Amino acid sequence: MKYVIAIIGLLVVLGLALLVSNNRKKVDYRPIILMLVIQIILATLLLNTEFGLIFIKWISNIFVKLLDYAEEGVSFVFGGIANKGESPFFLNVLLPIVFISVLIGIFQYLRILPLIMKGVGFVLSKINGMGKLESYNAVASLMVGQSEVFITVKKQLNHLPAHRLYTLCASAMSTVSMSIVGAYMTMIQPKYVVTALILNLFGGFIISSIINPYRVDSKEDILEIQEEKQSFFEMLGEYILDGFKVAIIVGAMLIGFVALMAAINNIFDLIFGISFQQILGYIFSPFAFLMGIPGSEMVKAGGIMATKLVTNEFVAMMNLTKIQASFSPRSLGIISVFLVSFANFSSIGIIAGAVKGLNERQGNTVARFGLKLLYGATLVSVLSAIIVSFVL
Repeated sequence: MKYVIAIIGLLVVLGLALLVSNNRKKVDYRPIILMLVIQIILATLLLNTEFGLIFIKWISNIFVKLLDYAEEGVSFVFGGIANKGESPFFLNVLLPIVFISVLIGIFQYLRILPLIMKGVGFVLSKINGMGKLESYNAVASLMVGQSEVFITVKKQLNHLPAHRLYTLCASAMSTVSMSIVGAYMTMIQPKYVVTALILNLFGGFIISSIINPYRVDSKEDILEIQEEKQSFFEMLGEYILDGFKVAIIVGAMLIGFVALMAAINNIFDLIFGISFQQILGYIFSPFAFLMGIPGSEMVKAGGIMATKLVTNEFVAMMNLTKIQASFSPRSLGIISVFLVSFANFSSIGIIAGAVKGLNERQGNTVARFGLKLLYGATLVSVLSAIIVSFVL
């Protein structure tokens, strides 16, 4: 039965993407089918094989070690603030982002990351049928973040037509930055974080290929990456501050969103006898069902999904940790994969602002198709969750 529901869910997601397609006649289904098959194979390898177990454990151990190193720095500055045995979210989850940001900067400075991004992007372009720039951008978004990635392609921004710009922005919203992956792993199981990262990479191309189909002329597809020349210590200072800014921004958003959600829930509970999140849960429950969540759990799952969309993935993950005992292990895995992306309303402003800071005209273009970006990125999250439901 789970396969029937998953196939129906798959058809619904592809149908919803086709519904808003710019040109249905131009959709090339061959690379889409190929990428769906690759997603299922990768999900099976990562979640159901010995190789996957070893690979996930290796990745997880790396991040555990990095978080241990980060704790040394956090403890030096903030040691003694928390009572013994307590684990403040800001200190243990957000501040380690600073150290991981520094590592990304070092690998970027040593030209290791650009080499990986170009290499993987080139291979992806052969699979997805899109341009090298789009494929590079998807990998770069994963490595350096949804706003920082546009700095690396700022020379091309002014020359990009709206349809190619959409794909670049869609990739940035569908993935997450490596700098905060460690933070996610403190709240949900690392195997689902890693699986989601890989599936979303292909999912972004699948949905974009349907919503925004086009072919890139090889003469137009010149990949020239912008790299700022800095000294090693200038780079260190920049990435340390960037990491701290991310931690502060996420912390501020959490304070605002969690407090606002608590207030809205309380108001709805007093007036209607049901919380706002429960109402959202009922609205999103059909999507939870299509993702393979059983009927007894789909309203709660829908509430978590909606929370992620209207606030952000951190708030949703925090809510999930509070009620995870009420979900079956399979449902927990499916929901976890859904949560690992930047698909929420605040990302529209972040991406539009990042592009506008580099090119005002193109930033305004991004703002105009912002809701369509969010629509597509949310379908990517649902698609990744459905793929996982096939193998769990």
